[in-house]
Amino acid sequence: MARIKKTPDTKALSSLLRDRGMRVTAQRIAVHEAMCELVHASADQVYEYVIKHSTTSLTLSSVYNILSQMARIGVYRQRLSRDNKLYFDVDVSSNIHLYDTHNHEFRDITDDSLRQDIAGYLRHKRFRGYRIDDVDVLILCHPTRKNKPLN
Repeated sequence: MARIKKTPDTKALSSLLRDRGMRVTAQRIAVHEAMCELVHASADQVYEYVIKHSTTSLTLSSVYNILSQMARIGVYRQRLSRDNKLYFDVDVSSNIHLYDTHNHEFRDITDDSLRQDIAGYLRHKRFRGYRIDDVDVLILCHPTRKNKPLN
């Protein structure tokens, strides 16, 4: 399956779903709109956002199922936090993240030269029995000021 290059808007998502034989539902659209606003989020966070900002009715389990389906078709990437909670990310490209281990938040680091340096270095490395598909860097960190979140 071809990787999606950028986060689809609602119209592009509708086409993508139809192309994959999936129905376009109000619940899928509401979850996607929430993800576009939140960028990195758990099912709980998306559920809370939809309940607060949308008239669409859905359950937490349906939010999780929709996020998982979207990750399977390449709309989102899954990220596991240090506390073993699954987060979803709208940026499916190779990128670098800071992960705040105290507040359990992800933040994109936009540094193309660093990403290219890391990918270039790894391109020449050999790991017996494996071939590198992609490079996705996660930097674990914590706030230097008490309880200060990344965002």
